[in-house]
Amino acid sequence: MESDILDALEQVGYDGPLHDEETLVKACEGGLSSPEYVSLCIWLATRLKPLCNLEESITPDSDDTDGFQFELSGMLKELHCPHQGLVSGVLQGRLQNKKEYLQLALFLSSELQAAQIIKSKSSEDKEYKDLNDLQLIWETLNLPESTEQATAELFYGIEQKINTLIQELPKDHIGKPVLKKCIESNQWERVEQINTQLSSEYECRRRMLIKRLDVTVQSFGWSDRAKERVDSMAKAYQPKRHSLTQTSSIGMAHLLAAREDICNLVKTSSGSSRENTACAVNKILMGRVPDRGGRPSEIDAPLPEMPAWQKRQDSGGGWGRGSGAGGWGREVEVEVEEGVGAVGVGAAVGVVEEVVKSNLVKSSHI
Repeated sequence: MESDILDALEQVGYDGPLHDEETLVKACEGGLSSPEYVSLCIWLATRLKPLCNLEESITPDSDDTDGFQFELSGMLKELHCPHQGLVSGVLQGRLQNKKEYLQLALFLSSELQAAQIIKSKSSEDKEYKDLNDLQLIWETLNLPESTEQATAELFYGIEQKINTLIQELPKDHIGKPVLKKCIESNQWERVEQINTQLSSEYECRRRMLIKRLDVTVQSFGWSDRAKERVDSMAKAYQPKRHSLTQTSSIGMAHLLAAREDICNLVKTSSGSSRENTACAVNKILMGRVPDRGGRPSEIDAPLPEMPAWQKRQDSGGGWGRGSGAGGWGREVEVEVEEGVGAVGVGAAVGVVEEVVKSNLVKSSHI
């Protein structure tokens, strides 16, 4: 393990005192009480932060041991350290033996080594892409190949060739550019961020559409007749399928090259568009199909679930204390009114007499 750590430290450019196996082992035996080991961890963490875009950082203060342990544990957790014992051990100060401190140094050095490799690879890819774009421009303009010219001379030759070709074109053939103002460097950075976000959303939508296309074409082969022609279907479909990329190729160059005619939207049903999209399937007309309804205007409103609210009607009087004969009188009046409507006035008088007699009998029993 010691040799692996020394090799990794050499590759990441470490030039501290721990350059041989003896001093490294001695520092690991001391652990966090060794200034050399603490300085090594700080050196590795300081270089890991910008490369990995880490939020955690380590303050170079050798006196605050508790703070150093807390910050180092947070950085290990953010780096998704697979050794859970290191994360909890550093935070609680439970790392005691040499092997655990060697393991911690190996993890930090290997993470820094991997981060530097990824960073250099992305830089090389960007440089290769720029050179490739420059080569494509050179070939498109039919310029003679010259690998010994400097970049400034190459751009000067491209500019001269483009000016010559523009003079040969009719007037207003290219059109006016959409972007007519000069953009500063900070504005270019903002535009690039917007383009990155839009490209990410476009990639998500494009990935979904390509997946739907694959599933649709795959469903065509479910029938028995289609199963016999799987090879011919794949031969016709796969070349066109591989030409569909999920990532967007729109960049800053397209913004500079955009002209005012980009605002002219052409309908997909126009004649010029249908020349490339028309096929034999579009000529088949569907017959009349049953109307399944479902229109909101044709749906009746549901019946009310609750009855209509009405104002409470006071019956008057009552059986409570203090009502006296008034309560009986009101009830008799109601019965009399109902009796009047049914049997006439004479019958109503008889009803009143019978009610009075029954009440007297009840009161005598009480």
